Amino acid sequence: MTVFLFFILVAAGAALVVQNIIMMQMSVRASTILIVLLMNSAVGLVLLSALLIARTGFGGIRELVSGFQPWAILPGLLGTFFVFASLLGYQRVGAAATVSILVASQLLLGLTVDLARTGSPSPVTHLPSLVGAALLVLGAYLVVSRSI
Repeated sequence: MTVFLFFILVAAGAALVVQNIIMMQMSVRASTILIVLLMNSAVGLVLLSALLIARTGFGGIRELVSGFQPWAILPGLLGTFFVFASLLGYQRVGAAATVSILVASQLLLGLTVDLARTGSPSPVTHLPSLVGAALLVLGAYLVVSRSI
């Protein structure tokens, strides 16, 4: 992993916390959490559309429309669910517990996907990763148990 990529990932993790704190404050003033989620999605859609048009002209929009497949809505649905669950978690149990649960669950599924992809017959070859995941899950449990 390059230093640049490491810092981008750290910045993205921090940005997610800041995003959820701001969205939580917005949701206090809104009649429903859906308004905040729609604002989040609308800003992303406008920004990404402007970037696509600036980079490729309207040919990018034509490519987007012509290449559409019904399954392509799944990432958007999953991303919206993630933002919804994050915001709900921040409101109900706080930032630390929410982030702990999210990170632990992402790590467990990510590790499972990596193990399945490598096809390694022995989990012993992945022992450091498995121990790290177990420690992270234990840490998440300790953070969450403080919030319950």
